[in-house]
Amino acid sequence: MKRFAELLLNLILTSSRNDKIDHIVNWIKDSNSEEIGWGLSIICEELEISKVKPSMVKEISKLHIDKYLFDLSYDYVGDMAETVSLIWPEKNDNNANFSSVTLTNVIKDLINVQKKEAPELISNYLDNFDQNTRWAFLKIITGGLRVGVSSRLAKTAISKYFNKNIKDIEELWHAFDPPYKEIIEWCREIIEKPKVKDKPIFRSPMLANPLEENDYKLINPISYLAEWKWDGIRVQLVSMKNEVKLYSRSGDDISNSFPDIIENSFSQDFCLDGELMAGSIKIPGSFNDLQQRLNRKNPSKDLIRNMPTFIVAYDALYIKGQDIRDKSVIDRRELLKAFILEEKLSFIKFSDEVVFKNFKDLEGKRLQCRQDLNYEGLMLKLRNSTYEPGRPKGPWFKFKRDPYSIDVVLLYAQRGHGKRSSFYSDYTFGVWNGYLKNRELVTVGKAYSGFTDQELLKLDKFIRANTTNRFGPVREVEKTLVLEVAFDDIQKSKRHKSGLAMRFPRIKRIRWDKPANEADTIENLERLLNVRN
Repeated sequence: MKRFAELLLNLILTSSRNDKIDHIVNWIKDSNSEEIGWGLSIICEELEISKVKPSMVKEISKLHIDKYLFDLSYDYVGDMAETVSLIWPEKNDNNANFSSVTLTNVIKDLINVQKKEAPELISNYLDNFDQNTRWAFLKIITGGLRVGVSSRLAKTAISKYFNKNIKDIEELWHAFDPPYKEIIEWCREIIEKPKVKDKPIFRSPMLANPLEENDYKLINPISYLAEWKWDGIRVQLVSMKNEVKLYSRSGDDISNSFPDIIENSFSQDFCLDGELMAGSIKIPGSFNDLQQRLNRKNPSKDLIRNMPTFIVAYDALYIKGQDIRDKSVIDRRELLKAFILEEKLSFIKFSDEVVFKNFKDLEGKRLQCRQDLNYEGLMLKLRNSTYEPGRPKGPWFKFKRDPYSIDVVLLYAQRGHGKRSSFYSDYTFGVWNGYLKNRELVTVGKAYSGFTDQELLKLDKFIRANTTNRFGPVREVEKTLVLEVAFDDIQKSKRHKSGLAMRFPRIKRIRWDKPANEADTIENLERLLNVRN
């Protein structure tokens, strides 16, 4: 366990991609198969500890630590695992046996412990671990690791050490649960490569890069095809041997949330890549409509009837049981279109090509997305591109509509997580509502991105110097600082006092020069909402 804690610390302290890979490789060298599997499941944030909840850590901590000290420390640090690991009372007689406790020992204890015995187990480990190992142990429980390692990077390290093709690792990854015994033993050449072709598994998707100005010269109708970037959530629909699964773009199994999709019967094996939308093919709903169906593990019949869903299919990985990822996108789309017609899939719409003459024409079509709720922009795909997992540069681009922007007033700030846990980096903001004496600021959103590290320091300093009230880790501030916020859309929401919420808000500019009374009004946002509808 101590070695794994040291690995996590090394990953935090380096920003170099290659150095992170080397740290993981060096850890793998001296770890057994089970240890590797558990460790990677934690780094990839794919391990679920169902019997031990983060709230339990807080409750246990207040039994061992002065409540006032805990509250002050948590308010300052902002991260539960870091706070507890730092102020947990040190024991002078740490049990020497705990220095040899492995990551596997810890994980199995957390998975198998009875709920009533969990507090004693957690306390025992915290008493006998050093500070860094305590932090790693607590992160396994609380989540939010934030060591700057993506799932793809972790798999790259496996590929490098065992000299295996990363595409094969990606293919196998979602077919097995932690600790991925079959995958690691195949990498060690203990067993042959597991056969997963006939399983309805998730396959890592191909991703697009944002189209930058330097890329404009590449885009022409001979080399690239265009299609609408639909405003839903990306999914994979898979049917293998009469077993049907629906996955999110990150590989989460969301089948139970959409029985109206997976309960259809299919005569052939396939894996389709597309966008899940609310409404019907003839009358698509908005993303706001789709949110009513998201994260509902067992939706009611009334909800399914009132808010049906369908899929816009724009690519295929398997058709009729054959892997077609090595074919060009043009060939794949032809096979996909024929397959939808042949299967008579009434809940699947084929994503048609958007014809354009030149880049100026394409730009004009992108601007149309401002008037159509269903589109986020355009997707541009090299006509001869094969389907490659990850985000290769060049084959696919996303050409999104320009964001909206308004001026808002900073209302509240909260500490961030990970490397930002000592800074106020999460900002809640509002706009003006009402007139003259009855004028007030009402919340419309929250953002925690878009600013530089230097700007973060200035914002943090402003918040500390202008705090008017505190609510646990949240500070209310003087209503004097204006932020220019960019966002993708506006929608009705019961979450905010304004009745509106922004979609994907981020800080565009800090308006140190602008008086707060000149910030935008709720009327401006309502007009925008009416135009969008």
